Amino acid sequence: MTFGWKSWLKAARQRLRAQRLRRQGAILGGAVLVGPAVRASRGWSGNGPGRITLARSCQLEDGVILDAYGGAIDLGENVFLGPYVVIYGHGGVTIGAHSLVAMHCCILSSNHAVPPAGVDIRSQPDELRPTRIGRDVWLGARVTVLGGVTIGDGCIVGAGAVVTRDLPPGAIAYGTPCEVRKFRLRSP
Repeated sequence: MTFGWKSWLKAARQRLRAQRLRRQGAILGGAVLVGPAVRASRGWSGNGPGRITLARSCQLEDGVILDAYGGAIDLGENVFLGPYVVIYGHGGVTIGAHSLVAMHCCILSSNHAVPPAGVDIRSQPDELRPTRIGRDVWLGARVTVLGGVTIGDGCIVGAGAVVTRDLPPGAIAYGTPCEVRKFRLRSP
């Protein structure tokens, strides 16, 4: 079987993008697809360097930002991150296998402490809040997931939602703030 020069060039670009992500500190499983302008940063905390792990067959589209800030970002097998998804892993972010995160989503795992008036908010330390997204979850375009939230397996979150609290498995939720509206039906 022969490959044309276009196929060879595409494969070479993919290898270079994966190598760049590894140099930035990410641990990649096999067959991970990396789009252009994907950026990863492990960062540092009092416990040492952060961790970014992508299991096999993950796909990261153009402009994805993975910034662990000394925490951890762990993607399960076959996770798709659409264009310009941003994940901040201060307190730890886990996304289960076969999940779909659409374009422009933002997933957080920390918050700032709220000081009394007269004390600068920016001077306060981050409150670390682990965020867990289950297996087979679909986050629609521009969903924001706040720190400390757990989204159960099989959930669907509608476009533009702001997820401020846990969602049970199989929930279909949307709105600002996000509310459970119904549940996925089981296949016969």
